[in-house]
Amino acid sequence: MPQPEAHPEVVALLWDTNARHLHDTDVWTHRDGRPFAEEEMTLISRVTRADFKELKAQQARYLEYIRECEEAPETIQIFLAPFMEQLDEKNLGNAHELMTEDERAEFNRLLGLMIGPVRPFTPYAF
Repeated sequence: MPQPEAHPEVVALLWDTNARHLHDTDVWTHRDGRPFAEEEMTLISRVTRADFKELKAQQARYLEYIRECEEAPETIQIFLAPFMEQLDEKNLGNAHELMTEDERAEFNRLLGLMIGPVRPFTPYAF
């Protein structure tokens, strides 16, 4: 039997829900404190297990992204070590020349994680 599909608009609304306020007051509100509009209440009434499953999967991917950002400085050092060992004149430019296209892509990804601002969670972005 095929698995039911998650509803992207419901998943996005779930992510923006102030769960603590809901638990404390039984009133649906956004993270910024705004109460749900009537249309949003109708939408949230359609929530399915697939929606919660998708929300959990997206949250896990986002947490993995945060972990990678935090570990990027150490990871890039480990990544660069074999290239630096091959060089007499140890600098990033020379190490970059030794890299394959895939290795350069990974280096650029790690560098981006290290120097870029951490992106906030956005549904379906991670």
